[in-house]
Amino acid sequence: MFVIPFLLASAAVSAPAAVPAEPASDRAVSSPATAGANASSAEAPASSQARDASASRLEIAAHEQVVEELSDFYTIDKKYRSMTGPQSTMPVAMEAGPAELLWITGYSADVVGDAGDPSGLDQFMCHSNLDLDSAEYVKRFHLRHDVNPRLFTLSQGQMNIEFPAGFGIPVWSDEKLSLTTQVLNLNYDDCDLKVRHRTRIRYVRDRDLSFSMQPLYEDAVFGLKLLSGADGRFGMDPQHAEHGGASCLPGQNAAAFQYHDAYGRDFTGHWVVHPGREVNRTPVDAMLALKRDTTIHFIAVHLHPFAESLELIDDTEGKTVWKSFAKNPVDRIGLDRVDTFESAEGIPIRHDHHYELVSTYDNTSGQDQDSMAVMYLYLSDPDFQRPAEPKAVASR
Repeated sequence: MFVIPFLLASAAVSAPAAVPAEPASDRAVSSPATAGANASSAEAPASSQARDASASRLEIAAHEQVVEELSDFYTIDKKYRSMTGPQSTMPVAMEAGPAELLWITGYSADVVGDAGDPSGLDQFMCHSNLDLDSAEYVKRFHLRHDVNPRLFTLSQGQMNIEFPAGFGIPVWSDEKLSLTTQVLNLNYDDCDLKVRHRTRIRYVRDRDLSFSMQPLYEDAVFGLKLLSGADGRFGMDPQHAEHGGASCLPGQNAAAFQYHDAYGRDFTGHWVVHPGREVNRTPVDAMLALKRDTTIHFIAVHLHPFAESLELIDDTEGKTVWKSFAKNPVDRIGLDRVDTFESAEGIPIRHDHHYELVSTYDNTSGQDQDSMAVMYLYLSDPDFQRPAEPKAVASR
């Protein structure tokens, strides 16, 4: 299990009040332009499944709660590139009182000003990250696999996650969570703004539902750029028959952190894109480390300005699993939209297949830009077992 360190934060606890959920205003959508190999994954389910989903959606809507958090105010008075602007980390607790099983059904964030007006301010979003204590989480749920400390990352162009009806991430009501938010400014040399993040976590209590939720867990795959070493095949033995040769030329790091594999190679997940078009390919088997077959039910995507697309490929079958497209604004640097995927049926992903992540950037600015490429995969958890007494208090 790999973690993206630049988006991590320490866990702590507080107890904000939960409020009834408001309707989501920015639902995540499946990409309308994907390869034929994955078009069927987003098709409507059979009529009986549709009725079940509709009933689940109505029941969840009737009981859904929201934890809302406001960050500190950030002063934006100069340009800040990605990962360099003002930021803060705060503890978050879902509910006070005895521990009980909850299901997180969605997550959203926006940037607001002094009066709470979000109009036009989302262009100052760098990221909103929600993390947990993964070791404690695995222990309390008696899981047989590791989990990523990251629950959610939202960034410019993709500000909302809403799982298919009946799906959610199980957490305990006293889960130790931490929220890290950061702003950026890619366009304005002379400005004086005070803004902050508004984050909403949507959830339902297990005891309020008449049906069993489908458990999800998050796993991330991300693009890497070779800094030093024989070639760019991350985690793959250069002498292996399936190695396939170099995947990219040596790159330039845009941040201090580096990844190291077992074969003496150094990589970065935050690299410089020079003017022009760049296609970067990264094998991701070592990141997924799947032990069993499962299905993907939601995909969130993190990209930087000048991105065109991010594609997950099944190299074993030679087909696209899913491809996200990005829309860049015409009058400034930023991202207007990044496609996400959502499906109750899901996309199968096999533990014995080889997968590759392909990012495409087209830097038309005439100067170097920084880049990242991450897919956050929300997978069905085949190992999850409901607590023996799901409505009762959890024991540590």
